[in-house]
Amino acid sequence: MGKFCEICEKGTLNGNNVSHSNRKSHRIWAPNVQSVRVMVNGTAKRMNVCTRCLRSGNVQRALPKVHEEA
Repeated sequence: MGKFCEICEKGTLNGNNVSHSNRKSHRIWAPNVQSVRVMVNGTAKRMNVCTRCLRSGNVQRALPKVHEEA
């Protein structure tokens, strides 16, 4: 899923744009979701996490992969 946080289960909301003349058109509010590598039960896993969960420390980010050359 694209705009869905797998930690706090925050998803998209829908509503209306309301103009000054009170005409309404549909719109969507989507959370700021990033695809990051996080530690889950001691293993690194790629998950969709909102930036609020990242900022508040609800997830622990995994260390980046290091490519070693032989």
